Amino acid sequence: MTIPEPGSGYAGPIAARAKINLYLHVTGRRDDGYHLLDSLFVRIDLADRIWWRPAHTDRLQVTGPFAAALSADAAGDNLVLKAVESVRCATGGTFCAEIVLEKNIPAAAGLGGGSADAAAMLKTFAAEFGGSIELDRLALALGADVPPCLVETPVLASGIGEILTPVPALPDFGVVLVNPGVPVSTPAVFRRRTGRFSEAMPWDGSPRDIASLVAALAQRRNDLEEPAWLEAPVIGRVLEALEAEPDLLLARMSGSGATCFGITEGPEKAQALAAAIAQRHPDWWTYGGAAVTVV
Repeated sequence: MTIPEPGSGYAGPIAARAKINLYLHVTGRRDDGYHLLDSLFVRIDLADRIWWRPAHTDRLQVTGPFAAALSADAAGDNLVLKAVESVRCATGGTFCAEIVLEKNIPAAAGLGGGSADAAAMLKTFAAEFGGSIELDRLALALGADVPPCLVETPVLASGIGEILTPVPALPDFGVVLVNPGVPVSTPAVFRRRTGRFSEAMPWDGSPRDIASLVAALAQRRNDLEEPAWLEAPVIGRVLEALEAEPDLLLARMSGSGATCFGITEGPEKAQALAAAIAQRHPDWWTYGGAAVTVV
């Protein structure tokens, strides 16, 4: 499947941007098993692209470099189709859609690709058919990472991910992403987490520059890094490779892994570092780009 040609009747492309967690503290656990979080979500310029057109039945076609990660057997369980169904149920509508998803974000990688796709579809179909439906409620029903993906600008996520607080402007910065090609199960990572829960750390003020941003992040961490290393030891090697780069200001894992990221002074440096790491580790996927701090 290729992307739709102009004039084929498809609307789009709709960008579903990946996210990174600049930090992630696990602050508790509810009686129902869901963990409580304190995390700073930032979207980046890496994005899946989505096209759609009206149809008699829902249909999803997947293309792009990571299409193989979404097998035909799992297509009916894809969050994109679940998002369409949730808007249809909430509005009492009868619409259906033929959707083409270009998968550019690695799956099961800590980058929120599936959640970003779902959020993009919720917003698109709510605008088209939904009127004043409660997007936050529909998003949370699809997954804890979906509500933050409704917001394009940086946001603090707490609770299980459904309590969103806008943050003051962040300085522009570049992002290097490295994924070793090993999918990591989020439930498995949480099962490996042991020890005490962390305290939430309120994000106060607005960093005036990258140095201030990095200093604030250095006081925080990703509580899931250690359990993710135990689940997939290659994550430790990825972080070591990033930390060895002299132009990198901070290295950290995103979400529950396995993607790790580094902060640079701008996207040009990020692209150069990604290319250098790819040359030394051709079996790893790399990407250099920019954080989305203003939309």
